[in-house]
Amino acid sequence: MMEIYYIEDDENIAMTVKEYLSQKGYAVSIFRTLESGKKALERHIPGIALIDWNMPDGEGRSFCRWIRSKWKELPVILLTVRDDTHDIISGFEYGADDYVTKPFELDVLCSRIRALLRRAGNVQSQYLSCGSISIDKNKTAVFCGGEEITVSQAEYHLLQLLMENKGKTVTRERLLAQIWDNNGNYVNDNTLTVTMKRLREKLRQPSCLKTIRSFGYRMEDEI
Repeated sequence: MMEIYYIEDDENIAMTVKEYLSQKGYAVSIFRTLESGKKALERHIPGIALIDWNMPDGEGRSFCRWIRSKWKELPVILLTVRDDTHDIISGFEYGADDYVTKPFELDVLCSRIRALLRRAGNVQSQYLSCGSISIDKNKTAVFCGGEEITVSQAEYHLLQLLMENKGKTVTRERLLAQIWDNNGNYVNDNTLTVTMKRLREKLRQPSCLKTIRSFGYRMEDEI
């Protein structure tokens, strides 16, 4: 099911939009501050983000710019009462893909969402994230705090496997089998230890990457 993050502080508008889009088959999560929306995006990337311009803790257009610095392909629609030409242009310049002025018809909003998703594709399957770490699977790239990090092939696959199983402990045996043995590279247990050590150093010793002693590793979102 395609996920939508809706950042809106007006409860009535948020619930009306959520109810309508849910009936159309979307999974909508509402966030009433930019900060809560930011934390949610750092944990998981949806298919599209709807962002209100005027939020209690900042401007939605600035939030668009933050999104663009991390996830260039994530579709973003700004929703706002601002209908001045200058504001509309500003919204696009800050990174929005579309701009919808309030009040709006729900079926029109839904049509714009569908059109944007058709162009963008399934972005939520492209990105993996945990804490300050993210992976762009299309580019085979790893980012830490927004900065691209150079990693080896083994380090990349190790991180990808752990992030694809976020919240679950992955055994050392499974990691060795899927990352090395599947490629015909038979190695000993110390290879995993050394690879993990190097990966942690490159990622600045992230607290979201846990060692489960004598068993394996687990990635989990920081609370």
